[in-house]
Amino acid sequence: MFLQALYPSPEEGWQVYSSAQDADGKCICTVVAPTQNMCNRDPRSRQLRQLMEKVQNISQSMEVLDLRTYRDLQYVRNTESLMKVVDGKLKVASDNPRSLNPKGFQELKEKVTELLPLLPVLDQYKTDAKMILRLREEVRNLSLVLMAIQEEMGAYDYEELRQRVLLLETRLHSCMQKLGCGKLTGVSNPITVRASGSRFGSWMTDTMIPSSDNRVWSMDGYFKGRRVLEYRTMNDFMKGQNFVQHLLPHPWAGTGHVVYNGSLYYNKYQSNIIIKYHFRSRSVLVQRSLSGAGYNNTFPYSWGGSSDIDLMADENGLWAVYTTIPNAGNIVISRLEPQSLEVLQTWDTGFPKRSAGESFMICGTLYVTNSHLAGAKIYFAYYTNTSSYEYTDIPFHNQYSHISMMDYNPRERVLYTWNNGHQVLYNVTLFQVIKTSGD
Repeated sequence: MFLQALYPSPEEGWQVYSSAQDADGKCICTVVAPTQNMCNRDPRSRQLRQLMEKVQNISQSMEVLDLRTYRDLQYVRNTESLMKVVDGKLKVASDNPRSLNPKGFQELKEKVTELLPLLPVLDQYKTDAKMILRLREEVRNLSLVLMAIQEEMGAYDYEELRQRVLLLETRLHSCMQKLGCGKLTGVSNPITVRASGSRFGSWMTDTMIPSSDNRVWSMDGYFKGRRVLEYRTMNDFMKGQNFVQHLLPHPWAGTGHVVYNGSLYYNKYQSNIIIKYHFRSRSVLVQRSLSGAGYNNTFPYSWGGSSDIDLMADENGLWAVYTTIPNAGNIVISRLEPQSLEVLQTWDTGFPKRSAGESFMICGTLYVTNSHLAGAKIYFAYYTNTSSYEYTDIPFHNQYSHISMMDYNPRERVLYTWNNGHQVLYNVTLFQVIKTSGD
């Protein structure tokens, strides 16, 4: 109820990450958390930051005023005796003008000259007085804004709430990982991270679980590319800074690349060979032909682009999605051994690859979209654990109308997409059934 009071609708930033129920259908828990950096985007958070900046500016101005006032007051005190002497002489001259002889007049003039530096001090006092009035008005306005925010938020301290939400988000993400695998039931609205590169391409982070690697890789284009840009962090990728370049020894084909445990797995151009390239050593560790797999636009996705072989990773490991002539162009799934690239097991899904827009693996299940264009939805699911399939109807917003890459990252439980020159993320909702000890 407390969360609903602050964020009454999903559009305000909350995302259902995962749910679980027991074998009887009773709900065990639902993991709901704010999207990344949601609190930083909250208008009230922005207001508070602006208020803090204003308070800091006012504090600095008051410090300057205090120092200047103290200095000028000391100067006035030091000239107080001189002012008394001048005042006495002026009174004498006023009462008896004839007493002011040339010598006395010169002395009075010299004393007045010594007082001239007081004029800018007094002028400064006038300026400072105006500043004090302005600061007083700003403080009054700040008080009104703070009162309005307090009324809006109730009796809660917003910064404390923000810290509690961030802590809750961390705990919920941990809970989400403990819940384990589940069935895809929903995809969030798109989150555009950056607009860069050409219409086609791929970008990714390491999909290995667990991993503390925060690097981001970007591969622009689908045809004979060799240049891979490596960014230190997601923030660097967003800003297009702090990156190094890898020049692959062999060009790639398509956009179905994946980074797994520090290595890039990709399809070698004009072949069905899979290459494992290690980023830190900048060398090819292994390459192996994917027997019978079509290549060079023999069996691509609906958008073409030499997307015959699509490599991906999920909670269960490394996979290749492709097709062969004996399989009549239907999608084939093979689980690969990451070190040797040996095929461990293969499934024939029966779904024609040319009818698929893109596909991705989650928890051993292949999800297939029915188009790469606007209006696309997740239309088909193949479960490798039971060698069965079903048709689904999971919509998602194809914001830029041309998806050329769509991959799941099990570390972050998000979908990475390259959409018409835009790098976009989607959160996913997974649903689990937890088996009790009595089952």
